[in-house]
Amino acid sequence: MTRRRTPRRSVIRLTTSQEARATCHPYPYRSPVLALDCGATTVLLTSDAAPTAADLAFAQQFAAAATRYALAVESRVHSTKEIAA
Repeated sequence: MTRRRTPRRSVIRLTTSQEARATCHPYPYRSPVLALDCGATTVLLTSDAAPTAADLAFAQQFAAAATRYALAVESRVHSTKEIAA
C-alpha cells in the first residue's frame, strides 16, 4: 500500500444494511454511473466528461478493492458461523 501524498480533509462512512445496494448504470452516450445506495445516503461515482485512461485506472482500482472487501466480508461471515456452531 502506498502512502497518501495529500492529507485527508474529510471521511464519509457508509454503513451497509439489508437495504444497501450497489448498481451500475451504463449509458450509451454518456459516462456510466456507479450508485452506492445505503439507506438515506446515495453516492454516485461518474466522470465529468467522456471517460479517460485515468477514469479507467480508478475504476480498476475500485473493482480490485471491492473484490478484496467482498472476500474479507465473506471470510468474517464464515468465521462467525463457525464460532456460532
